[in-house]
Amino acid sequence: MTINRRELLGYSAAALGVAAVGLPRIAKAAAGELTIAYNVNLPSWDPTTGPSAVNPTIQGLYQSVFDQFIPQKPDLSFAPGLLTEWGWNDDRTKVAMTVREGVTWHDGSPFTPEDVVWSLQRAGDEKTGNPIQFVWKNVNNFKIDGNKITGDVVQFDPVYFKWMSFLTGYILPKAYYEKVGAEGFEKAPIGTGPYMVEKFERNAFLRLKANPNYWGGKPAFENVTIKFVTDAASRVAEIESGSSQVTLEIPYEEYDRLIAKDGLAGSCKNVSDIGMIFFNNKDAMLDKNVRQAAVMAVDKELLVKRLLRGYGQPIATLETPEYAAFDPSIKVEHNPEKAKELLAASGYSPEKPAKVTIQTTKGFKPKDYEMVQAIVGMWRKVGIEATIEVYEIAKHYELRAAHKLAPAAFYNWGNAIGDPTTSTGFAMFGPSPHSSWKTDDLDAKIGPLWGEKDEAKRIAGWKAVDKYIAEQAYVLPLLQFAQPIVHAKGVNVVQHISGALLPALMTPA
Repeated sequence: MTINRRELLGYSAAALGVAAVGLPRIAKAAAGELTIAYNVNLPSWDPTTGPSAVNPTIQGLYQSVFDQFIPQKPDLSFAPGLLTEWGWNDDRTKVAMTVREGVTWHDGSPFTPEDVVWSLQRAGDEKTGNPIQFVWKNVNNFKIDGNKITGDVVQFDPVYFKWMSFLTGYILPKAYYEKVGAEGFEKAPIGTGPYMVEKFERNAFLRLKANPNYWGGKPAFENVTIKFVTDAASRVAEIESGSSQVTLEIPYEEYDRLIAKDGLAGSCKNVSDIGMIFFNNKDAMLDKNVRQAAVMAVDKELLVKRLLRGYGQPIATLETPEYAAFDPSIKVEHNPEKAKELLAASGYSPEKPAKVTIQTTKGFKPKDYEMVQAIVGMWRKVGIEATIEVYEIAKHYELRAAHKLAPAAFYNWGNAIGDPTTSTGFAMFGPSPHSSWKTDDLDAKIGPLWGEKDEAKRIAGWKAVDKYIAEQAYVLPLLQFAQPIVHAKGVNVVQHISGALLPALMTPA
């Protein structure tokens, strides 16, 4: 049986390579409080159910309190966590896992293999409302022997273990949850993670206290307050005034300005997030000429250069260079004149435009609204008239789940495990609750890939799907985002390529 035995990366200062000379200052700094201005609210404390469970930006909050089955290091490589070993048997009909011993929940009760099995069974039960239930249901009939767990494969899913590091891949406390129920858990959540919830005011702030018994090492900051500041300008004010010591997702011109100031520093690396515009198979977007024109009219290089100050990477598919199925040979030209010709063939022109609505967030990602404004201007020149509708990210999830998005809708798609199933697959496969485009031709091409056991054939299949999607213009990929993080020089911040901002990776400078 093939088992993963990667070296553990804990969250302690030593594991992060903090220099010994800095250690005397940690105790002093930890006596104070780290304050973070965060860009989203936290709607729910259950990281495995409901729309918030699939919001990549919220995962940093969840990972502070709960542990995933398998954690990822900041470079996205996998590491032992609550599961220290995992793998398939040779014919992929069984899974085996080894559970870490000596771990306790925040209430002091012991963490056990029963918690793992209960969490997996609950995730695979369609009644619980797990948005990724169709992944978790693929293994069942779990058996426990000491700290070893085995399970039977119902349907082979090549990314089953990868999902244990991704959305909804969290272990919850069986006994505690069954005792207090969903409502009680929402009021007083506990996990095994590096921080414990001390106080939570919905739409206002979250106060965390370091878990002294954390298996990965107690985090450096004793107290962390996370303010929910959804307005980008307000986050800039938070960091500039010193009210917060860390913030993220601010306009890039503000990032450049702030890191030049005394006392502030930052990092801005490409992360696994994709800026994209969903097309919905209704109204004008049913016309291939309109879709192709909408894609060809957009100058992605200009968006990155002018609006994002060069931060980020234009893309042609829902894969970034770090993803397993990235294919640099797939290109989509920027050609406004060709776009006009396509629209003319369908009876549209700048004087008689195709009319659509485009939805977008405003301030959720740097320049999201401004990008959509620019795209609407590019579309107008070729013969597409788009009306902008602004919504909160929570509304996007609600509309997408009900298949009620507008013909075009901006979204930030996260794919921390870099697999094509979690980018192209879930975004474009009709039966997926996370897709907007739903047509039989595409579903027929994607369907067979879900259970493909030959890895080379699987990845080649996804590349072919990406090429077909680009030819049909079923989606408008824009760019791979670079995530701007600004922090006080008194705080060391380790940027996680998943885009999750993790206070457990922060230490006093």
